[in-house]
Amino acid sequence: MQRRSFIGRAAAGAVATAVIAAPAVTQAQQAIRWRLASSFPKSLDTIYGAAEVFSNQVRLMTGGRFQISVAAPGEIVPAFGVDDAVRNGTVEMCHTAPYYFVGKNEAFAFGTAVPFGLNSRQIQGWVMEGNGMKLLREFYSNYNFVNFIGGNTGSQMGGFWRREIKSLADLKGQKMRIGGFGGRVMERIGLVPQMIPGGEIYTALEKGTIDAAEWVGPYDDEKLGLNKVAPNYAYPGFWEGGANLEFWINQKAFEGLSADYKAIVESAAIHAALEMQARYDARNPAALKKLVAGGTRLFRFPKDVMDAAFKASQDLYAEIGAKNAAFKKIHDDYMAFRRDANLWFRFSEASFDDFMQQQKL
Repeated sequence: MQRRSFIGRAAAGAVATAVIAAPAVTQAQQAIRWRLASSFPKSLDTIYGAAEVFSNQVRLMTGGRFQISVAAPGEIVPAFGVDDAVRNGTVEMCHTAPYYFVGKNEAFAFGTAVPFGLNSRQIQGWVMEGNGMKLLREFYSNYNFVNFIGGNTGSQMGGFWRREIKSLADLKGQKMRIGGFGGRVMERIGLVPQMIPGGEIYTALEKGTIDAAEWVGPYDDEKLGLNKVAPNYAYPGFWEGGANLEFWINQKAFEGLSADYKAIVESAAIHAALEMQARYDARNPAALKKLVAGGTRLFRFPKDVMDAAFKASQDLYAEIGAKNAAFKKIHDDYMAFRRDANLWFRFSEASFDDFMQQQKL
């Protein structure tokens, strides 16, 4: 009994000492200055703001000793140049949508979203409790960076269109700004996809260079002013059922951090990710009401478009998987998780949501 009592007192003393000493350890850390390149325009306080939230959390948790400056596209590198900048050490880290880089390897898509994939809750489960983080980090190691979750937009809208799409035939020849795998799938069913950075979408739509454009959802889309030049607003954005963003950190830079700084970076990333989606969930409802009150016309993609897109997506995944081992490895695990998650959501989230959305609240 005395021995157990002694051990208990010793353990308690050690914990107390560790708690007291923790601030001192942090204060003893070397001052660090990093740069973070964002792929998103400053005008979007939700998505660009997530990097600022992250930076601020790191600063607060280190007593100002670890400072990360956030740069908008063009200040250091272009929006779609952040991957190379992190890989070669031009900047220590970036905040981006991984599917921007599917041209280099289709497996990048799983870091953000694939058509008819996971919703935001499901992708969080896959990344944080399934095999997602392990598989993504294994893939990203080929590009010299480490990833952390960087936020989620939730399910997105289907973009602003100059004219309503009433059938699959209406898609033929339409030029649309659409990113990631969504563009490849839509191309197979008649659309002409265009990849344009967020800050350039309005001009392209206004000039008629494109006929439609998708970005995120009501809050961000209104800020870009897309409704002013294309009055028809589609849903759902089936290519991004839950668009995930990530922070990428240069492998050498991350390995150079102390254990507690690494933990702080991870905690700050999770904090920023949760706050980003909370902002979207809180701000999108009012923004949608405002858009509709201002003349925006909502329309749902017709069933023949949805069916054709779903089939095209499955065919595309099979074709890519046959020649891209990295894609197939992640795809198979991702889709297995989707199957089980959808079964659960069918009986829980979906049934509850369906009932509540029929109520007059």
